[in-house]
Amino acid sequence: MNFTSFIIYCMIVTFTPGPTNIVILSTAHNLGTKKAMHFTYGATIAFGILLAVSTMLNTLLIAVLPKILIVMQVVGSLYMFYLAYQIVKKNASKTAVNETATFRTGFLMQFLNPKMLLFAMTVIPSFILPHYIQIPALTISVFAITLIGFSAFITWVLFGTIFKKVLQKHSKIVNVVMALFLAYSAVMIWM
Repeated sequence: MNFTSFIIYCMIVTFTPGPTNIVILSTAHNLGTKKAMHFTYGATIAFGILLAVSTMLNTLLIAVLPKILIVMQVVGSLYMFYLAYQIVKKNASKTAVNETATFRTGFLMQFLNPKMLLFAMTVIPSFILPHYIQIPALTISVFAITLIGFSAFITWVLFGTIFKKVLQKHSKIVNVVMALFLAYSAVMIWM
């Protein structure tokens, strides 16, 4: 397994702007760190649940239909290229306006967040299942990815509190760099 590509993919997808990260940023900036943390805890738990369910479903599919792994890798790679494109064309000035941020809204939002749903359905078959099918390895992978996601959410809380103006000023450069890393990860799935 190419751990570098796996880590880069997880970090790029979880750290780049998406619905959850935008709400966290806005909440931290407008309502404070404590409110943003309540939302973050809910989002993190839901993220872990999504990953665990995805792992179980993908493991079952791989056992029943071994050739589906190639299809999942293709879908995962295409999704990564799509995300890279979206990151480059993103207009940072069009951020979502925050509503009340609670644990429950953070939790529920993950189940409606297409970025996280697609990530949860592609990361395990693209990076983990080609190399590991044992339950301990899968459990550690889900836990590690969840921790990466939590780290991303915490980073957005901090960014919202401290660096919002600076990030908006240099958003194009940041987005291009993130998109290039994401495209690299998509290519490395096949190496």
